[in-house]
Parts: sequence; C-alpha cells; structure tokens
Amino acid sequence: MLQQSSRKRIRVAVLFGGRSGEHEVSLASARSVMSALDPAKFEVLPVGITRSGRWLTEGDPLKQLASGMEPAVAPSDDNLPASRNGRELIPGTPGGRFPQVDVVFPVLHGPFGEDGTVQGLLELAGLPYVGSGVLGSALGMDKVAQKAVFRANGLPVGDYMLVTRSAWRSRPGEIVAQVEARLSYPVFTKPANLGSSVGVAKARNRAELCRGLDLAARFDRRLLVEAAINAREIECSVLGNDDAIASVPGEVVPSNEFYDYRAKYVDNASELIVPARLPAETTERIREIAVKAFLALDCAGMARVDFFLCKDSGQVYLNEVNTIPGFTDISMYPKLWEATGISYPELLDRLIELALERYEERCSTETSYQHDH
Repeated sequence: MLQQSSRKRIRVAVLFGGRSGEHEVSLASARSVMSALDPAKFEVLPVGITRSGRWLTEGDPLKQLASGMEPAVAPSDDNLPASRNGRELIPGTPGGRFPQVDVVFPVLHGPFGEDGTVQGLLELAGLPYVGSGVLGSALGMDKVAQKAVFRANGLPVGDYMLVTRSAWRSRPGEIVAQVEARLSYPVFTKPANLGSSVGVAKARNRAELCRGLDLAARFDRRLLVEAAINAREIECSVLGNDDAIASVPGEVVPSNEFYDYRAKYVDNASELIVPARLPAETTERIREIAVKAFLALDCAGMARVDFFLCKDSGQVYLNEVNTIPGFTDISMYPKLWEATGISYPELLDRLIELALERYEERCSTETSYQHDH
C-alpha cells in the first residue's frame, strides 16, 4: 500500500471534462473519485478541461464545468500543467505556473483524454499518471484497431468491418453493398473512437443502417459495423501493470434494447448483477481472457473489459476494452472490485501506487546510446 511521509501528502491532480462527447460522464466520474481520495494521504488538485480545451485550475473547476458555461478567460491567460520540476508542459505559457504535482489521475473519457493524447503530454512532461500509456490508450480507444490486435493474439471477437467517414459520404451505395455482403442484419453501427455508447445504433434493415452510419459519422472518421449477437453483456475489471489481475465478472441487464447512453447514465433502471450468475468455468474463462486482452493492448493500471456471452452457443466474445472506465457511484468497474474484496478508496490507492510504480520502471529505460569503440 501507499506510504507517504508524515510531513507530505501525495499531491494528485485529477483531470476531468475534456473535448469529447463524454464530457458530462467525466464530471460525474471525477466527482466520485475526488470525494473518495483519502485526505489524510492525498492532496487533491482539481483540473478541469473545457469543451474548447482550456485548462482550469483556479476556484472550483468542477463547479465551473458543471454549470455548462465556458469561462470568460482569454486563451493567453490559460494556466497549463507543469511537470514535476515546475516547467510548463507547453512552453511560452504566460502568467502563473500550475502547482507541482506528484501524480496525475486522468478521469477523461473519450477522445482527447482516453486516446493517448493527454498521456503523450504527460510523458513529455515527465509526470507519473494513472492508467495506460500512449499505445495502450490509443488501442483501447479505437474499437476497430483493438479487435485486430485481439484476433492477432487468438482472442475471440465477433464479425465486424471498418468504414471510413469519407468513404461513407462519397460512396454510400457501395458501402451498403459491402456491409450487406459481409454481415447479416441486425448489425450495430458505432464511432470507432468514442465510449459510453455515444453514437451507437442498431440497424435491422438498410434504412436503419444508413441512419446509423450517419449518426456514427457525426462523432468520428472511423466507423465500426459489427454483427449483433444474441448475448448477455458481461463485464470484468482488470487491475495491475505487467502482473494484472481480474475481478469477478458482472452482468449488465439494460433497461433499453441495448446498453445505450440513456440506459447507462440517465434512467438508472438498468440492472447490474454482481457477481454475474455464470458457471465456474465460464467465469474463469472470462477472467483469463480479460487479462490477456489487457496485456495484448499493453494496458496499465486499470481497464474494464466487456464481453458478449452468446445465449445460443455459450461462446464468449470480446467486445471492447475501456482504459478509463466510468468511476461514478453506479459504475461497474469499482463495483466489481468491491465484490472481489477491494473497496473504492483502496482501489484508488492501488491505482496511484501502480502509476508511481510504472513511472519508476519507465525511468529505468535508457534514452541515449553511446557506441563502444
């Protein structure tokens, strides 16, 4: 467990908000995380990122973003975060400095936060941070890329195909023909790089397919079309770095036809069954695949791995990996660990410890080479 000196708490910058369609979900997750971090161990520094990309450190960033009003601050006055040695992340920023921190806890869902962009910024700044690195984050964000990696590693995924937004808009008839030749209705259409079921639709015919691709194209340039599976939705949480462990699985029984944004965050009527009622061998297979998927993408710290369990065949299919899963009080990731024996506050402790451990391991990598003559 984390050890800190009596004279100094660990200063944690919690990043939330951001420039994605999951902005509101991020605020809810950050509120839960900040309220659960032990004030005896941690000094929490809230850092909000507006929809336009401004970084807020003064006052109450969470309250400011929750109000929905863009703060009236000139871009030149923005305070951007500093690295551990006090330097700015982006040179040339005028005004004051962002206070030094020991570790960063990104609670940013979706693009510009969960996709490797912020992680790359933190790498450049030399800051420890919770969660996956650039590669794991990027792969975990892109639903199409991760499926290709899963297949290459012999992990089970359903039938799918990639459609680019430019191809859809320029050759819709050709794209429809390709989808219908490869997949059978019903299918799901999704933005490849978004979460929380934003932009997801179920298509039972050609007209719904066209509407679904139009919807997905509003949110990303890479679109996923995948075969619908008559399945139970199973989720499993993973914790660790190179020696990751998996929680007990849980089952989502959505209040709507599928687990869409409304079912997840609005109507509060979906049922979460923890632990999932599964045969022992199925439970162990899901936990095993969850860890393999986590390692295949080079994830770190945390991830929630989502599965489809076919009702007809009993076959387990990997759906996707979420490298910054929801952290609200109704989110599955912490609920699964609680059922496995790790409380919410202890889970946060472990995630911060894993971030510092991974940072120290990274620091052992040589970054220069001198040839011995």
